[in-house]
Amino acid sequence: MSSSSIQFLGFGLAFTGFIGLIASTAMTEWKASSYAGENIVTAQATYEGLWMSCVSQSTGNMHCKAFDSLLLQPMELQLTRALMITSILLSATAVLVALVGMKCTTCLAEDWQQKARVAVVGGILFVIAGSSLARPCS
Repeated sequence: MSSSSIQFLGFGLAFTGFIGLIASTAMTEWKASSYAGENIVTAQATYEGLWMSCVSQSTGNMHCKAFDSLLLQPMELQLTRALMITSILLSATAVLVALVGMKCTTCLAEDWQQKARVAVVGGILFVIAGSSLARPCS
């Protein structure tokens, strides 16, 4: 396998992770709990995300409500939001930097050493974005 195909494969995996990061930040299933009670007809499940909470009833109805105030939430939730958004911004920057540094693009084509350095910086930004994501997801 040539170096440019490995580079393209790595970029594809990193970009897929970036899309997954955006999806996981937006989803409401960060915290789930359920209540069945004495009657299964009244069973309901509660889901809380970073931005809203949802209640799903056994009848199939689902109601979501955005948090009234984002600043009145627990500090852990606020820190998780901040780290997830930081990771999204770092990943978006890393995508742009890595695209410039890839061998299959014509940006900086006259200086191959500079192009290689830019590709390494893009990879380092992906690693930093991933490590800022590790804490809130675990």
